[in-house]
Amino acid sequence: MTFRQSTAAAMLAFALAGCGGDPRTSEVTLAVLAGNAESHDGSRVATEGVVRHFDDPRHYWIEDKDLNRVELFPHETIAPYLGERVRVEGQFAFSREEGRRLTLDSVDVLDNRD
Repeated sequence: MTFRQSTAAAMLAFALAGCGGDPRTSEVTLAVLAGNAESHDGSRVATEGVVRHFDDPRHYWIEDKDLNRVELFPHETIAPYLGERVRVEGQFAFSREEGRRLTLDSVDVLDNRD
C-alpha cells in the first residue's frame, strides 16, 4: 500500500468513526420498545402500528393491538397519518421523565387489513 493509499484509508476510517458507529436501523416491535425501552435508547429503529392522538396537551403516538405505545415527533409530520397503520423509522429515545419517543425520519402507510 502506498503512502497516499494508507492516508486515504486512514481518513476514511476517521470519517466513519465520527458518524457515530453503525447507522443501520433495527426492526423492533412496539411491544419490545415498551417492555425494554432502555436498551434501545439512542438507537435508530423501525416499527409499525396505528397513529393516534390526544388534544390536551396535543400529542401523537403509534400503538399496536395490545396498546403498546411510543410518542412520535415532530407532530406536523405524523398528523396527516392519524388513524392509519404505518411503518415509521427514526431515532428512539427513552427517559423516565418523558417516556418513549421516536423522532421521525420516515413514515410509510401500510395496508390497513390485518
